Amino acid sequence: MGTSGSKRYALALGLAGAATLSALTATAPATAAPAKAPARATCPQLSTSIKWYGHNRAKLQKMIDERGSCSGHHGPRPVAAFDWDNTVVKNDISDATLAWALRHDKILRPADWRDTSPWLTEAADRALTKACGTDVPAGRPLPTAEKTACADEIMEIRGEARTMSGAEAFAGDWNHRRTVPEYAWVPQLFAGLRPATLTSYAKKARAENLAAPVGTEQTVGTHKLAGYIRYYDQQKDLIRTLKRAGFDVYIVSASAETVAEAWSSGVGVDAAHTIGVRSMVDGGRFTTGIRGCGDVKDGHGEAIPYIDGKRCWINQEIFKVKGAAAWRKQDPAHRIALGGGDADTDVTFVNDATGAHLAINRNKNELMCRGLDNADGRWVVNPMFIDPLPRKSGAYPCATEGYTRPDGGLGPVRRADGSIVPDQQDRIHG
Repeated sequence: MGTSGSKRYALALGLAGAATLSALTATAPATAAPAKAPARATCPQLSTSIKWYGHNRAKLQKMIDERGSCSGHHGPRPVAAFDWDNTVVKNDISDATLAWALRHDKILRPADWRDTSPWLTEAADRALTKACGTDVPAGRPLPTAEKTACADEIMEIRGEARTMSGAEAFAGDWNHRRTVPEYAWVPQLFAGLRPATLTSYAKKARAENLAAPVGTEQTVGTHKLAGYIRYYDQQKDLIRTLKRAGFDVYIVSASAETVAEAWSSGVGVDAAHTIGVRSMVDGGRFTTGIRGCGDVKDGHGEAIPYIDGKRCWINQEIFKVKGAAAWRKQDPAHRIALGGGDADTDVTFVNDATGAHLAINRNKNELMCRGLDNADGRWVVNPMFIDPLPRKSGAYPCATEGYTRPDGGLGPVRRADGSIVPDQQDRIHG
């Protein structure tokens, strides 16, 4: 039967069915039609027993209903992407893993500290060499558990980008929207380890931090830092619901990818959906080299998942956009539906989302300027789920210095149309 014949046949069946239904309803007693359940009742639902701020649960549920499997849309699966540290979990897995490694003498001494980063200064090299010594052969574990000075220099450079004496630890040129040397330096400190070894360290740090009571502090050298980590119940539920609704869910983190993979399974995200800083491997061991993104070649961390770098990695790894185009905002069909983050390091990819921009408030200028301005009406701003910050005093300097330029200078935050976001008051807080 041809196409036109099929249509005539279907029409005939429809007319016959309508006539039969008319005859039946003419003789049957009138009864009320059963009430139809709303279509969304069959859609995967966020738990109503887990608390969100204000109407945020409803906003996220609306996006899931609109973009997920019960929307009736047929085509590529929608994508949700989340930062990790202080977005999906409370506290920082890079800090936790590095702290564990330093307390257990697991950092291998480099032949030359300057080899660990192209931006490490002579002052930092001298400070590390003096504090950590040269008695241990290159490639062997440093005694950082007992050498407080060595652990202190590493922690201070990691956290503050300076030595214990206050000297700048990194210098030179880099794109400040694509990388930051102290973030790239943590994976570079794990050079010489086998991937499976670093995975085991990360899992031991994970077990230790999950077991520690909320509020626990730990001491590394003389540095005090958080000694516990918790998965946020809200984010676990959100990720679970998104997956049930047909979303592909990714983690995009500025932590070492191997470390992020040791944690992401805790929310049902596998290694193939976990993107982090990708260290290069030679002879089965990590080197200080780091994979590049887009048109930025492999190097030493010039293009890590950091601010605009997160967009690049999402475009390249998820949407298969190659070369220089990976740095550019894509058309809606090649962008994530939901982006979630807590800091300016996440603002570009979160802002790229077409359905909802989830911002966890940690008083970070550009992210909160965009979230509170809510230019497209799709921002979902939420206080931290554990130990939220109080209201920020004063305004976010959106109109003057809320935006970090590629050269590191500060400027105004601009909307898509070029207009400047006015200063914002912190009105969504703990």
